[in-house]
Amino acid sequence: MIHDLSKSNSVFNQFIAEIRDTKIQKDSMRFRRNLERMGEVFAYEISKTMHFENKIVTTPLGEAECSLIKEEPIIATILRAGLPLHLGVLNYFDKAQNAFISAYRRHHKDNSFEIALEYVACPDLNGKTIILCDPMLATGSSMVLTYKALLERGTPAHTHIVTAIASKEGIMHVKAKMPNNDYTIWCGAIDEELTAHAYIVPGLGDAGDLAFGSKL
Repeated sequence: MIHDLSKSNSVFNQFIAEIRDTKIQKDSMRFRRNLERMGEVFAYEISKTMHFENKIVTTPLGEAECSLIKEEPIIATILRAGLPLHLGVLNYFDKAQNAFISAYRRHHKDNSFEIALEYVACPDLNGKTIILCDPMLATGSSMVLTYKALLERGTPAHTHIVTAIASKEGIMHVKAKMPNNDYTIWCGAIDEELTAHAYIVPGLGDAGDLAFGSKL
């Protein structure tokens, strides 16, 4: 199942507009905060799909029955660009355990590239709900590679893939290459075009550089 939040009129679309806007992008703190706010909205929407149970909470004046999430998810992110989005999700699932994956494009002199994955740190994933964050789903290759690496460390019950902006090609690649069908994709927006260098158009540029500065 694919959820495109831009299809509904809400303040969420303001966050999408601001992370795309070249003038606003110059303020890296605002760029990070907008990704964080998007993560909070994603977390709220994902929470509606989770299992709840009734618990009694003691107040100063008595007792109240509250419907609470039965089990916290595990929040995973692809470093480094995914950190602000991850933080937004964690703000709402504040008791969640976390996983971190280092994956990046290793470029060659002929302008081709491969996805390199160097580091995975995560808790036991068996039977858990995972929320996997990456701000850009371009080719989809890093997402599939990351998911396969996580499967080596346990079999989750369900995975929610969270991305600010996706390309149609990236979504098709994920649908074709993911090892199983126990996942849902949550997008802030879906763009039509992917360039020969695998950048989303109109997209927003390099989310990692905009959030944390350029790299060598």
